[in-house]
Amino acid sequence: MNKIQKLVEEHVGFLIVFTFLVISVGLLVEVIPLMFSKTVTEPAPGVEPYTPLQLAGRDVYIKEGCYNCHSQMIRPFRAETERYGHYSVAGESVYDHPFQWGSKRTGPDLAREGGLRSDTWHRMHLIDPRQTTPGSNMPAFPWLEKNKLNPEDVVASMKALRKVGVPYTDDDIKQATLSADEGGEVDGKTEMDALIAYLQGLGLALKNVR
Repeated sequence: MNKIQKLVEEHVGFLIVFTFLVISVGLLVEVIPLMFSKTVTEPAPGVEPYTPLQLAGRDVYIKEGCYNCHSQMIRPFRAETERYGHYSVAGESVYDHPFQWGSKRTGPDLAREGGLRSDTWHRMHLIDPRQTTPGSNMPAFPWLEKNKLNPEDVVASMKALRKVGVPYTDDDIKQATLSADEGGEVDGKTEMDALIAYLQGLGLALKNVR
C-alpha cells in the first residue's frame, strides 16, 4: 500500500488515472441505477408539463437568476418540512430541463410556493419587495411589468423540450400561438404575468401531502 501511495503522490499521471477510476465507480454505483428508477424517470402523481404561460415564466425565472437565491429543494428534515411542506421528490422535476434543485437559499425555498399568496401579492413583491416584506434584500424587478412575451419564443421552447421527452402535443404548442380572443394565454401577456403563473404552479401536486 505504501508503494502505491508513493507512486500516486509522486506521479501526477497515476494520480489522474486513479482519480478517474474512483469517480467512475461512484458514477456507476450512485447515478447509473437512478436512470432506470421509475421514481426518477416518471412524473409524480398529478405532475403535468408546464402550460405555455408557466413555461414562459420559468424561462423568465432562469433569465433573471432567481435560482441564485431561491432553491426548489425541500430536504427530508422536520425543520424544513414543517416550514415548507412535503420534501421534494425527483418525480416532480421530470419535465424540468434543467431542474431547479440546489442548496443556495438566500431567500425562502419556492418548491411549494403555488397558491400560498395571491397574484396581487406577487406582483407587488416583484415590483418592490419592501412593500410586502419590510427589510427584504431581494432586488426589484419592475421591468417585468413592461416586457411583453413573444409567443414564438414560447413555441421554440416547447418544441425543444418535446425533443428531450416532455410530452407536448401539436395542439399544446398551437395553443401558445393563439390570440387572446381565441383563448391563447400568451398573447398580450408580460413577463410579470408569466413569472407569477410559474410561481403559482410550483409544488401543487404534492403540496398537501404530509
